[in-house]
Amino acid sequence: MDKNDTDAGHETTVHWFRKGMRLHDNPAFKLSCEAKNSSGELYKLRPIYILDPYFRKYIRAGANRWRFLQQSLVDLDMTLRKLGTRLYVIRGLPHEVFPDLFAKWNVKLLTFELDTEPYARERDNQVEQLARKHGVKVEQKVSHTIYNTELVLRANRGSVPMTYQKFVSVVGSMPTPRRPIPAPDMLPSECLLDDDLNNPEFDVPTLDELLTLKGFNPAELKPCLYPGGEKEALRRLEEYMKNKTWVCKFEKPNTSPNSLKPSTTVLSPYMKFGCLSASHFYYRLKEVIGNSPHSKPPVSLIGQLYWREFYYTVGASTPNFDKMVGNSICCQVPWDDNPDALEAWTNGKTGYPFIDAIMRQLRDEGWIHHLARHAVACFLTRGDLWISWEKGLAVFEELLLDADWSMNAGNWMWLSASAFFHQFFRVYSPVAFGKKTDKSGDYIRKYIPELAKYPDQYIYEPWSAPKSIQERAGCVVGVHYPKRVVVHEDVYKNNITKMSLAYKSTKAGKSSNNKKSRDMSTSPDKKNIKKPKLK
Repeated sequence: MDKNDTDAGHETTVHWFRKGMRLHDNPAFKLSCEAKNSSGELYKLRPIYILDPYFRKYIRAGANRWRFLQQSLVDLDMTLRKLGTRLYVIRGLPHEVFPDLFAKWNVKLLTFELDTEPYARERDNQVEQLARKHGVKVEQKVSHTIYNTELVLRANRGSVPMTYQKFVSVVGSMPTPRRPIPAPDMLPSECLLDDDLNNPEFDVPTLDELLTLKGFNPAELKPCLYPGGEKEALRRLEEYMKNKTWVCKFEKPNTSPNSLKPSTTVLSPYMKFGCLSASHFYYRLKEVIGNSPHSKPPVSLIGQLYWREFYYTVGASTPNFDKMVGNSICCQVPWDDNPDALEAWTNGKTGYPFIDAIMRQLRDEGWIHHLARHAVACFLTRGDLWISWEKGLAVFEELLLDADWSMNAGNWMWLSASAFFHQFFRVYSPVAFGKKTDKSGDYIRKYIPELAKYPDQYIYEPWSAPKSIQERAGCVVGVHYPKRVVVHEDVYKNNITKMSLAYKSTKAGKSSNNKKSRDMSTSPDKKNIKKPKLK
């Protein structure tokens, strides 16, 4: 860094953007802009984003998500520049770069949005310790979720609400969620700095820089359907809020998983990155609905926000939430290790056109409908391939634009019937489910062009077409399109039996552990152990 910083003498506040990549409803950023020293003078403001090598090198993220991040950073930088400042992109590990920044910029206050993910908590604790050593005050604000997850636990007498219905009941007993704050129209001139506004050292990385590091070729990216950034998030939100009838009547199960254009809002990527505030979304829905008749949770749009809050609450309070082993709420299932079947599923080559079309859409576009996620997740796990949900979670984490740690793990446990949902005998058909909303198979033809000339009656089951029809369509099963990796009708019933045994085994294991705990609590030695007094 340039040691000749013209504003080195000024006391500074740093706002650290991570997920909350927006200015609307960003209480931590607002605090940074308004913070004053003991003399009543505003601190100088430096908004930063740290390009963490851990995420750049090791996190499972596909090219689509890196593009979304890069676009969001560009958008944030442009918005800040209109206010007289900029986004300072710092390259390095947070615990390595902060000591230098604290000293170089004479930092007195560090603000950022609270993050409940395990990696983020460990990182933030480390940064807080460094800040204390350098005399820097740290302020975290809850704004990635509507509710403070710790307050939800407190309202539930310290325990985690383990069902959606219980969660909704608990938050219904809590005070009304805080209202979102608007983005600033201007910043106080006293907090603005003139230096480094054009210093390329802090520029937003180019897309090539991000993609090349991971070995991606920018030229191979498909057209961008969902541009990143706060501006696009708010535009997309308002586009849907204009249609009051649609908002009021929205029911998630009645939307189509295989429509050629999304049948839902596709706002999830913007919420994952924090380009759109959950609170702002929540209150816009309230405003649009007003006193009109409307659908209710869990299927309504507000119900979808509650699902997010539910998984965040459980995920923040459950050790090893994204794993089976060591996860107290997860059924312990002896899944198979089948790399070939996993690869076929991952790359859309299972021989089941509906499943393959979904996985190919995911790889090309970075988003698939929620019910499409249901279908492929069930197929990978308890329905057909009997492969661990953790394997599916890893693929989704790589390919989804909206790969959200809490929701990804929670949904995979639900769909594999490992937690939350226990009706494991209800299995999605890889053929019949897609036919409900797309009988002619237009969705399949879009994403599996090799099957485009198949007649409607065979598009979901190409293996059932006579050889002559396969040849006329220019796609022979086993030659131009893969044979089925499994026969659904043969495997799903056997998998139901195996799932039943896993449930019984898990239940027996918990009963045994509970008995051991009771035995230990009544052990003669226990009476000699003094319990610490709670202060």
